[in-house]
Amino acid sequence: MRLAPLLLPLALSLAVSTAFADEAPVQPRFQPSLLALSTQPSETELHATIEELVGFGTRHTLSDTKSDKRGIGAARRWVKSRFEQIAKECGGCIEVVTPSQAFTGKRIPQPTEVMDVVAIKRGKTDPKRVIVMTGHLDSRVTDVMNSTSDAPGANDDASGVAALMEAARILSRQDNDATLVFAALSGEEQGLYGGKVLADYAVAQGWQVQADLNNDIVGNSQGQNGVRDNLTVRVFSEGTKSNETPEQAKFRAYHGGEVDSPSRNVARYMERIASDYLPDFRVHMVYRTDRYSRGGDQVPFLEAGYPAVRVSEGHEDYTRQHQDLRTEKGIKYGDTIDGVDFRYLARVTALNTVTMAAMSRAPAPPSGVITEGALATDSTVHWKKVPGAAGYVVHWRDTTAPQWQYSRVVGDVDQAVIKDVVIDDWFFGVSAVSAEGYESPVVFPGDAGSFERSPAPKSP
Repeated sequence: MRLAPLLLPLALSLAVSTAFADEAPVQPRFQPSLLALSTQPSETELHATIEELVGFGTRHTLSDTKSDKRGIGAARRWVKSRFEQIAKECGGCIEVVTPSQAFTGKRIPQPTEVMDVVAIKRGKTDPKRVIVMTGHLDSRVTDVMNSTSDAPGANDDASGVAALMEAARILSRQDNDATLVFAALSGEEQGLYGGKVLADYAVAQGWQVQADLNNDIVGNSQGQNGVRDNLTVRVFSEGTKSNETPEQAKFRAYHGGEVDSPSRNVARYMERIASDYLPDFRVHMVYRTDRYSRGGDQVPFLEAGYPAVRVSEGHEDYTRQHQDLRTEKGIKYGDTIDGVDFRYLARVTALNTVTMAAMSRAPAPPSGVITEGALATDSTVHWKKVPGAAGYVVHWRDTTAPQWQYSRVVGDVDQAVIKDVVIDDWFFGVSAVSAEGYESPVVFPGDAGSFERSPAPKSP
């Protein structure tokens, strides 16, 4: 996706053996419309949303559901009404649904309905392909079972909900070929239940989820250690698929793919988006599913076989997370709105908005990608064509490189031979490009890199 020219080492003599059409093949292009989107998130809108959510006192999953002024029920209804207002303003372009399930568990002692509030903007040409943005609506204090004390949850995770609602407002005015979903989830603090509700709903609806961008704790730019950084956001991604089978793991262990799950290539895509369209903002890719020994609502999506990443601020302040409101030894504890940097949150929102727009306008990632080249001095890459693609790009990188380093536009074909590049020394991938120059994420060969849903293995 990076739009600057790629400088190849002089030692590599590269050529592509394939039949090109008379005209030059389509290639990725800089998109002024995406650059324009990067400046549209409103700090005023983000502040108003968080202020409204904080005003419900607590949004604990086990809190009051009947009151119109306090508790998770009032918060859900307000989010639903706001989505409905956005839908009205765009002439009904958005459908609002509220999937739910009842759960009991370690942190939910009695059967409790966990409900998500979901805004769906259908794609024009590829509606079954879905890009999801999530954040969790529920909040908590120190005792995870305390459902009555004030738990403002301004950053964890009203910031994520505000970001997705602002992205919905902006993208409701834009065209999208794939479907866009914006989901305020519940039950995260009690056990990632809201993520499961939405992942199950996606499976039931037959959605082909290309990515879930889970935004959780995305509004603070100053860490507990005093470091202030409003230019960096972390994107966490799993290296190998959560539901990989033993047979798939055996193949991957020998042929590679440990750092090339579709989720990891979504993270790379977001890093390139930031580089191209948010030059004052940096994506720090973290090679983990989540922070150390912690979790988020992207996990149920991964378990369901969908690509998913977690987006989080670069430096966390733990005195503002999961804390009773208090002051001790001059330290103010609690997740209050004064801890949110709205300029920073607007940049995180822009990253998500541009990523969703770019993905939804690009073709689906190629399927059936395989590589060949054992005992050969050339490498051959095959793939299946996807609807909406006018061309393809073959990418490769050193096996220890974090990003795709080199690429070759190969036209509207389903295979390419990269001359004098030995398969033993490189990792390969393929992306699809639309006639307008929008590019999909890169797909690594085989099951390890496929964006197609892999159902969870059945228990013996």
